[in-house]
Amino acid sequence: MSAGLILAIESSCDETAAAVVQRGARTLSSVVASQIATHARYGGVVPELASREHLRAIVPVVRAALAQAGITLADLDAIAVTSGPGLAGALLVGITYAKALAFARNLPLIAVNHLEGHIHAVLLNERESQPDGQPPADPEPALALVVSGGHTHLYLARPANGSWTYALIGRTLDDAAGEAYDKVAKLLGLGYPGGPWIDALAQHGNPLAVPFAFSQIKPKLHLAGKPPRTKAARTAPIANLDPHFLFSFSGIKTAVLRYVELHNLRPQAESRREALFTGPDAPPRPTVEAALSCCDRQTLDLIASFQHAVVGDLMKKTFAAAESLAVRRILITGGVAANRELRARFTLEAARRNLRVSFPTLALSTDNAAMIGAAAWPRLEARDFAPPDLSADPSLALGR
Repeated sequence: MSAGLILAIESSCDETAAAVVQRGARTLSSVVASQIATHARYGGVVPELASREHLRAIVPVVRAALAQAGITLADLDAIAVTSGPGLAGALLVGITYAKALAFARNLPLIAVNHLEGHIHAVLLNERESQPDGQPPADPEPALALVVSGGHTHLYLARPANGSWTYALIGRTLDDAAGEAYDKVAKLLGLGYPGGPWIDALAQHGNPLAVPFAFSQIKPKLHLAGKPPRTKAARTAPIANLDPHFLFSFSGIKTAVLRYVELHNLRPQAESRREALFTGPDAPPRPTVEAALSCCDRQTLDLIASFQHAVVGDLMKKTFAAAESLAVRRILITGGVAANRELRARFTLEAARRNLRVSFPTLALSTDNAAMIGAAAWPRLEARDFAPPDLSADPSLALGR
């Protein structure tokens, strides 16, 4: 019986990550090289720079993961890698390196969908909390909300012969929730990524000060059932999804912009950006306390109201989908799942409805390779290996 050791590599966006996971249930190592400092000056990820940084980091990150796990390449049973969705150049760095390692060591290569990895981050966390590291004998279906800077998806995840199947239930039509956080933070002169700044500052404002609202998404009659021509339509089918479970965050982003312009808050935002990040006297590592000193009451109320509205919309549609599908278990994962208000409000509402809700640890919420190793384990058991011509699929979908 093999040890079930999988070396996993993740390079879909702006983190170069490697991990060694045993049987999808025990993380022996997890190493992440972040590129936040590289991209912060641009207020978002620059694909070309991301690819370059992955090239620099991939070898030392993998070596560090093996050393941290106390093993060598000779001890591995397989290599797993994220094949999509993500940035094409970034994905190719991880895939090319994983293929080279697998070929050199004559190891099977397992391709993993990044979105499935996020779902398995919650499952991995649950398995590691069990004394024997084993999942329940009869795992029940779950509704999974994957919410991050690049994705806002709802999936019905069903256990099937030791693995899982996924059905797409809802998704965003435009911006992901995390993308809206980043853009609003940039508009207000805050740092990148925007989620942690918004989350920290929202606690100091009135969440009901600005009445943001989300309108019901309705089918477009002129499209005759065809998917709208948006960036979302390229990564997952949406024509047949229930409009009640579709998200749209471009509107609230525009609403914040109009509020800033109407109340003449742009000069304050520029001063804040210079004081915290770009000016000659900007601190090397701005703190929340420093940001608070640069924010007046109106700005803090705006931030709190924005977050309250976004979390409320995520809750409304997630719990509506859970009720419609009659599931008793909800998995919340992705970078935005690290948000404190989101965790608190989802937990309270789930308890009120007598539902189980689970989150990954904060380290497993953001992009990492341990989740890729966990998702690869069922494929290793089923001998579902990647073909020799595996390449990056930036628009890879999960579930139909």
